[in-house]
Amino acid sequence: MTDFNEKRPRKSTAFATIDFEHEGRQTGHIHIPHSPHDDAWGAVRIPIAVIKNGNGPTVLLTGGNHGDEHEGPIVLGELFRELKPEDISGRVIIVPALNLPAVRAAHRTSPVDGLNLNRTYPGDPAGTISQQISAFVCDRLYPIADAFIDLHSGGSSLDILPSAIVEPTRDPEHLKRNIEAVLAFDAPLTVVISNLGEERTSTAAAVHAGLTTVGTEMAGAGTVSLEALSIARRGVHNVLRHLGVIAGEPNKAQEERNVLEIPGERGYVFAPEAGVFEPFHANGTWVKKDQPAGRIHFVDNPTRAPLDLAYGQDGILYGRRHPGRVDPGNCCLVVAAPYQKDLT
Repeated sequence: MTDFNEKRPRKSTAFATIDFEHEGRQTGHIHIPHSPHDDAWGAVRIPIAVIKNGNGPTVLLTGGNHGDEHEGPIVLGELFRELKPEDISGRVIIVPALNLPAVRAAHRTSPVDGLNLNRTYPGDPAGTISQQISAFVCDRLYPIADAFIDLHSGGSSLDILPSAIVEPTRDPEHLKRNIEAVLAFDAPLTVVISNLGEERTSTAAAVHAGLTTVGTEMAGAGTVSLEALSIARRGVHNVLRHLGVIAGEPNKAQEERNVLEIPGERGYVFAPEAGVFEPFHANGTWVKKDQPAGRIHFVDNPTRAPLDLAYGQDGILYGRRHPGRVDPGNCCLVVAAPYQKDLT
């Protein structure tokens, strides 16, 4: 695997049909060469727009990292069609459906190679389709960007409270930049998520590249949330205003700063056995450590009593598994606790 800190560009056959330095508005595609059974010299063509006007920051916006998370592609598709050069100062790069094969399949992982794109960064330009996509982002897009907005939701397996996400970093100044941009997004909740230290995600890689980074979790359950769409539409424009790309001040709707974090493994309730999971609480409920959280029913063995599960952390129920069926290791519940560090 190529190291995040490698300085030389990695050789790649992927290319974009637009000129990133050209003034004005361009739409085109990122071409990832692909040679399946029915197309010897084909390509996966990922839509991309570049809008550039004079001096200013470059902001990269992506959606559809996971194909079953629909709010991001909708919101960025609107921005893709509507944003004009005269609206901005700087450059905006929009990729509404980054993992295009997965978006078309409405699936979390790619139907081409079976990989979760958001566990492939920094990618491999000589690897599978997913690895080539993440390599293009890391090698071609991150180096020309100052800030990154990546719109996620819970997908088909989780229903999550709409929130903006802080990707942590050990650099205090960089963390401050991330927090300020995420607070400008103005979601009902701000949550610090480290993904248990996972570094192969788009936001972790963006932070590694020095970008001011904003993530989201916009509801989920495989549906389209009207509330989350409204939050994401306002939030994207708020961050662009915060960064000085769009004129004006962020449009704030939240009266209080509700900042939480997922406190490591204690924040997750995993299924220890296969069965059907019954949650005891709705998202947004304040819960206590060791409080009963739900139970797994063994519907194929009615003589066996259900297995009770408990919370490992005080906090707010942030996310619940959407399908009832669970297998060992499935994430059933997620608890977020108040963030303990100073935000100023």
